[in-house]
Amino acid sequence: MREFNICYIMSVVMNKLSHRHARRVLPITSVITFLGFLDTHLLIPIIALYAYKLGASVGIIGLIIGLYSITNTPANILFGRLIDRVGYKVPLMAGLIGDALSMFCYSICRLPIHLALVRVIHGASGGLIGPATMSITADYSDKAQKGRAMGFYGMSLAAATLVGYGLSGVIVSQLGYQALFMFGVIMLVVGATLTLLLPKASKRGNMAAKVSISESFRKVKGLLRRRGLTVAYCSIFAQYFAFGGVVTLLPLYVRSLGMETFHVGMLLATFAIMFIIVQFPSGALSDRVGRLIPTSVGLSLSIVSLVMLPSLETFSLLAVVMALYGTAYGILFPSISALVADHTIPEERGMATGMFHALLTAGVATGAPIIGWAGEIMGVELGLALSSVIVVLALVVALIVTKS
Repeated sequence: MREFNICYIMSVVMNKLSHRHARRVLPITSVITFLGFLDTHLLIPIIALYAYKLGASVGIIGLIIGLYSITNTPANILFGRLIDRVGYKVPLMAGLIGDALSMFCYSICRLPIHLALVRVIHGASGGLIGPATMSITADYSDKAQKGRAMGFYGMSLAAATLVGYGLSGVIVSQLGYQALFMFGVIMLVVGATLTLLLPKASKRGNMAAKVSISESFRKVKGLLRRRGLTVAYCSIFAQYFAFGGVVTLLPLYVRSLGMETFHVGMLLATFAIMFIIVQFPSGALSDRVGRLIPTSVGLSLSIVSLVMLPSLETFSLLAVVMALYGTAYGILFPSISALVADHTIPEERGMATGMFHALLTAGVATGAPIIGWAGEIMGVELGLALSSVIVVLALVVALIVTKS
């Protein structure tokens, strides 16, 4: 009886210490996530113009832009596997420092080939940040509140998008490209410094053990076959595939209506604001009612938004639909992120979250050219509407897999 009391008291104390630990770790991780993804979104609005300034042709500009995604997609999976073996702290710091060095190297590029090489390095180092930060969030969140934790994680990503897009043009127009790159370096150094406040992560695997390519491939196949992960992976790829199409064709559609670049920026800002606002309440809802309802609602609202978007011709109505589209993202993201945490154990979470971020990147990288090509052939309006097709497929997969 005495031994039982001692064990019970020790378990209560450990649970309280763990909860207190989580309350410190998760806010720090949210800030690091914001800083770690801010550099990418600072570059998106201006990288094409910077490549043109260095003398790149239109075709080379497209290649330079795509090199980040081409490198980042496999890097997320490979480095996710590394995180499973050595823990998250050192890889996260290495990724942030690598991104900071990349941002500095952007400032010293003199030829398009220099810029292309930096994009490759930047994409590779960025592949450490997503799996590490998402793994930390999953590990340190309470089992019954993973939706809320992933809501905060999604808020950090959405805030990086909003702030990055908003600041990028302002800094370049007022201070020049070099100032933007140095601002990115400073933010990433701050993020790397904050990783020192995170607890030391224990090794999750045997560093001496060699992992063959075939074994890693079997691991990937095993994760893809899990029902919860199937829903999460299909949904995140479909959402960002469609978003790549929207980012490509929306400026052309808005311009055809007689509006300007300013209006495009305002519409994307409306999307990002709603994406941020809805995240936490949606995550809390998914903790109460399960992941299927928010996932289905989020995908359904995305479909409605994408179908309605090319049928509207006034800025106010377009803003309403983009707000609805941002709401759809905010409802969906915490639930599918929590699915990854629900259906994995810590020893495999790095690879699982790495695949999640890899599919996110791959979605944008493939959606932008494919939907852009469709818009060129069939018209911008039809191209925008067609971007909803893959979201419909993701919704079908979610319903079928969940029922089975």
